[in-house]
Amino acid sequence: MAQSSQATGGLASIPALLQRNATLYAEKSAYREKEFGIWQTWTWAETEKEVEALALGLINLGVNEGDFIAIIGRNRPHFYFAMTAAQSVGAVPVPVYNDSAAEEMEYILGHCGARFAIVEDQEQVDKIIEIQEHLHQFEHMIYIDPRGMRKYDHHALHEYSHIQNQGRAAYDEFITDLKARREKLTYDDTCVMLYTSGTTGKPKGVVLSNRNVIESAKNSAEFDNLGAGEEILSYLPMAWVGDFIFSLGQAYWCGFCVNCPESADTMMTDLREIGPTYYFAPPRIFETQLTNVMIRMEDAGNFKRKMFHYFMAHAKKVGGKILDGKPVGAMDRLKYALGNALVYGPLKDTLGFGRVRVGYTAGEAIGPEIFEFYRSLGINLKQLYGQTEATVFITVQPDGEVRADTVGVPAPDVEIRIEDNGEIYYRSPGVFVEYYNNPESTASTKDAEGWVATGDAGFFEEETGHLRIIDRAKDVGKMADGSMFAPKYVENKLKFYPDILEAVLFGNGKDKCVAFINIDLTAVGNWAERNNVAYASYQELAGHPRVLESIQQHVEAVNESVAQDPMLSGCQIHRFLVLHKELDADDGEMTRTRKVRRVIVAEKFKDLVEGLYDGSTTVSTKTEVTYEDGRKGSISATLELRDAKVFPTASKVAAE
Repeated sequence: MAQSSQATGGLASIPALLQRNATLYAEKSAYREKEFGIWQTWTWAETEKEVEALALGLINLGVNEGDFIAIIGRNRPHFYFAMTAAQSVGAVPVPVYNDSAAEEMEYILGHCGARFAIVEDQEQVDKIIEIQEHLHQFEHMIYIDPRGMRKYDHHALHEYSHIQNQGRAAYDEFITDLKARREKLTYDDTCVMLYTSGTTGKPKGVVLSNRNVIESAKNSAEFDNLGAGEEILSYLPMAWVGDFIFSLGQAYWCGFCVNCPESADTMMTDLREIGPTYYFAPPRIFETQLTNVMIRMEDAGNFKRKMFHYFMAHAKKVGGKILDGKPVGAMDRLKYALGNALVYGPLKDTLGFGRVRVGYTAGEAIGPEIFEFYRSLGINLKQLYGQTEATVFITVQPDGEVRADTVGVPAPDVEIRIEDNGEIYYRSPGVFVEYYNNPESTASTKDAEGWVATGDAGFFEEETGHLRIIDRAKDVGKMADGSMFAPKYVENKLKFYPDILEAVLFGNGKDKCVAFINIDLTAVGNWAERNNVAYASYQELAGHPRVLESIQQHVEAVNESVAQDPMLSGCQIHRFLVLHKELDADDGEMTRTRKVRRVIVAEKFKDLVEGLYDGSTTVSTKTEVTYEDGRKGSISATLELRDAKVFPTASKVAAE
C-alpha cells in the first residue's frame, strides 16, 4: 500500500495538533479530573501551557531527542500532558501498566533503555527503586503525588509540579530549543511505544509513528462522525493502545473532552456524572454492569421486577430494530416509548449511558445476549476488531449493520485478506513501524509489502461481507478424530453466564474436550447471600455443591448449543472442574489485559488436566499464589471433577 509522506492538513504530530487546538478550541474543555469529589478542568489553551511547562522542564532535566520516558499511573490529565510533552521534546513516551509487578517493569524499562520515568505516587516510586540497580541507563524519576515522599533522596527524584516550575523559570533559556524540536517532528517519527500483553512470551515494544496514530484517529473519527462536542471517560489502562487512540489520538484530532475518574472505586459514579457521548469498554465491563443490574432486580420488589422483565422482553423484540431504523409497528413503538419512560431511560441513566451516541466493545467476543441487551435499550453499541500493531482499527461495524456474531467490515483505508489456513492478514496506514530491537519478530509479523499476520483465524461472510473471527490461529487445532478444535468459541459461550468469570478449554489432539472454570465471586456471592449459603472464601464457594450443580447446567446448555454447529460440535465439554483460585496476572496465568496464558495454565495445573482425562473424580492439588504485597504463598484444595452431558451433532440428528 503506497503511503503519502504528506501529513493530514499539515499536522504531522500530536504536539502540532495541540498547537492547533490551543488556538481553534482555546476556551473549550480538553481534560477533566475528579479530585476530592470536585471536577478540575483544563481548557485546550491551559493544556498547551501545562504541556509546554513540563516540556521545558524535561529539557532542563537533560532529556534528549530519542530518549524513552516511561509513564506509569492511573488515567490522569498529568500523564496525557506528560506523553505530549515527551513527544514535544523529541522523546518517546512508553506507557506501562500501573499494576505491573516490579520485575515486569524492570523488563520493559530495561528493554527500551528508559532514562526517565514519570510516575504517580509512592507505590510506583518504590517499585522502580526496587529494580533501579538493574537499570544501568536509568537516571531520573518524576512523581505527581508528593504524599509520603518527604524523606526520600531527591537527587534523582523530582516532583512533577517542581519540574514544571523549573521549566517556566527557564522559559527564555529553552523555548527556542523546544520550538526547534517540536517543529522537526515528521509524520514518520515515533509517536509512542506500547508493549504487547505477551500471551506467549516476553512483551514486545510496538513502535507507532505519528502517521499511524493521526491517520487512524482521523479515519475512525470520520467513520463515526465524532466531533469536538464528544465527552469520553478515560479509565482503561494508558498502556493499552485503545486508550491511547481514544484519549489522545482521537481527542487531539477532534478536540473533544477527556474525563478522568477519581479512582477505580468511583468509576461508575463518575461515569453517571459525566454521561459520555462516546464510550468504549471491553466485554467484561459490560458483563459486570449487566450482572449488577440483574442482582439489583432480584433484590427489587415484586412489582418493579415484573415491570422490568415485561418491558425488557419487549425491548428485546423491537429495540434493536428501532435503533437500526428498521420498520416497527405503531403499537410496538408506542409500547417501547412507554418502556423507555419507565425502564430503559432510567436504567441507561443509572448505568451512565443516557447520552451515549457511539459505544464500542472489543478485545474479546461479547455474548450475543449481553450485546443485544444494551442495543435493545437504544444504546448504539458496536464491535470492532483491532490490534496494537494496527493502531487499533482493522474492522468496524457501520451503523445499521451491527450484529453480535461478526466484527464488521474493513475499517477505512484497511485491506484484509484471508490465507488458505484461515489466518487473517491486513495492511493499512495504522500498521506499526516495527517491534523495538526485535527484527526477527518484525519480519515474521509484517512482510515487505506491509501485510501483517494477525494470528487470528476467520472468514468473510459471502452475503454481508462481514468478518467472523473463529479463534486465535495458534489455538485452532484438531481433535483426535480430525474435527476442529476452537477453544475460544466455547469459552466465550460459557462466559456469557453472569456467574462464570473465566473458562479455559483443553482438547487439541485429544478424543474429547475438558474445561477449567472460574466463578464470578460478585455474582455467585450475591446468590449465596440471597439463599443464606454461608462461605468464608472464594475456594469454599467455588466448591459448594449447589454452585457446582449450577455450573454443570451452564456447561450442558453450552454443549447443546455447540452441538448445533457442525463445524465445531466436537468441542463439547465432556468433563470440567471449577478452579480453587481465580486466574491472576500476578501469578502469570493471565496478561495485564486479562487474556489467558493458555500454555502456562496447562503447565501450572498439569495434575488437574491429567485428572480430567484419566477419569478421576477428585484431585488434591497445591498451588503457588502471589499476594497483593508481593509475598508468595500456596493454597491447597481437593477439587471435584465432573462429567457433563454431551449431545449428538446437528448433522448426526439429520442423518438419523
